[in-house]
Amino acid sequence: MRILLVSDEESPYLWDHYRPGCVGEIDLILSAGDLRAEYLSFLVTMFNRPLLYVHGNHDGGYDEFPPEGCECVDDRVATVGGIRVAGLGGCPRYNQGPYQYTEKEMRRRVRRLRGKLRRSGGVDILLTHAPAAGYGDRDDPAHRGFAAFLPLLDEVRPAWMIYGHVHPRYVPGLETVHRRGDTVLRNVCPYHILEIPDLDPKERERK
Repeated sequence: MRILLVSDEESPYLWDHYRPGCVGEIDLILSAGDLRAEYLSFLVTMFNRPLLYVHGNHDGGYDEFPPEGCECVDDRVATVGGIRVAGLGGCPRYNQGPYQYTEKEMRRRVRRLRGKLRRSGGVDILLTHAPAAGYGDRDDPAHRGFAAFLPLLDEVRPAWMIYGHVHPRYVPGLETVHRRGDTVLRNVCPYHILEIPDLDPKERERK
């Protein structure tokens, strides 16, 4: 499966200068937030593949005008092509804007999601907007990572955690790929292609 991952910055390559086949065949699109609804609607139309998203802290406009043809996976689990995706959007609270959470509030969301993950038999991709604390985050209040994500990663061991929020082009030398246990954590701003080999059912049972 080939997955187009997008976050935070609309890529001219995928929008203004889009041409069919520009990134090859795509099976699924995941958005980690802070993208215009029109951009997501454009992508789901042009690629004609499912698009799952979580909210970023600048996505308050989605409440009235959500991206058409796309599916929000905040606080839930969705399965596409056998790949299980769980979503936890938003960022740490730093002002009174939308989709911002304290650590306590995010821990509460994580607890509620755990039950859904048990019923789904686990998760392959954890899709978030903010990073996990200590993994590609920053010291300023707006770009801290969530410590609440760390025990979830250790418990459910997704193969990938996909996030955005921290713009690499504004932070020279920022590491965008990390590993914690069995999980690869990746900042996908503005876009990235993830290729997932077919997963052996017996391997999935062990995860």
